[in-house]
Amino acid sequence: MSAQSSADQGRIKHAVVRLAREVMELPGLRRVGKPMYRRYFSKPYEHGNLYYGIYRSYEDALLDAERLSSEVLPASYDLDQVTIMYRQQLNRLLPCDYPALYWIHQLIADGARRIFDLGGHVGLAYYGFGRYIDYPAGLIWNVHDLDKVLQAGRLLSARRDRSGQLRFVHIPEVADGCDVLISTGALQYLEYSLPELLDRLIAPPRHVLFNLTPLHATREFFTLQNLGVAVCPYRVQSDAALVQQMAERGYQIRDRWELPERHLRVPFEPDYEVNAYSGIYFERQRL
Repeated sequence: MSAQSSADQGRIKHAVVRLAREVMELPGLRRVGKPMYRRYFSKPYEHGNLYYGIYRSYEDALLDAERLSSEVLPASYDLDQVTIMYRQQLNRLLPCDYPALYWIHQLIADGARRIFDLGGHVGLAYYGFGRYIDYPAGLIWNVHDLDKVLQAGRLLSARRDRSGQLRFVHIPEVADGCDVLISTGALQYLEYSLPELLDRLIAPPRHVLFNLTPLHATREFFTLQNLGVAVCPYRVQSDAALVQQMAERGYQIRDRWELPERHLRVPFEPDYEVNAYSGIYFERQRL
């Protein structure tokens, strides 16, 4: 079978599964459909990005993830398989990356030299942005992520980062005193929220920029995400509440953008849909 035929079959299977899931949500089938979907959700899924359930806290979501977990599909993202995911982004950017690239370029041009990359994987943004930005001498780009990812990042940087500007750190408090905090598609996986992290810092970064993040207009909740290799808690913050919390810490919005190519739909939970992911650049006002 050719690679194209295999890909076509995969897309057809994905479409059939999506149709079956939508049929199960019809009013007369919901009582039977939701338990069936839960069983399906708990299995490995090659396309990833399945969602299930609404939870009040990270702990509640994690507890249910552990009930669903098995040796095949654990309730943890700290896996060897994760270290090789997204490697294609080392050499190219996605369309959703360009707003963040623009602002990081501007901030570095204006003198920012200490970057903290929260959930930055093996340095995807550092390598990807570096194709368009000439990083100046003295730049330090710190990445914080899970242990296995950090180990893989160090091995990769030993081969690819001749400048030695890319560092991998185990604790998020290294953000203390940095010029810029950036996070791309990672805030939703953290046990703590962005404002909670800022509260732990003595000298919070002046610039905070996140991208590819699900924000609901009014609701704050957790769901579970099947990533194909694991089932993990997934945070969705209230847009209004997050902006208010950041304002209370001295941050004002400089720019924001929507990413309609990414959306979140939790089956059987129509009130919790996110139609487009978001990016926001906050600047802390000088005291």
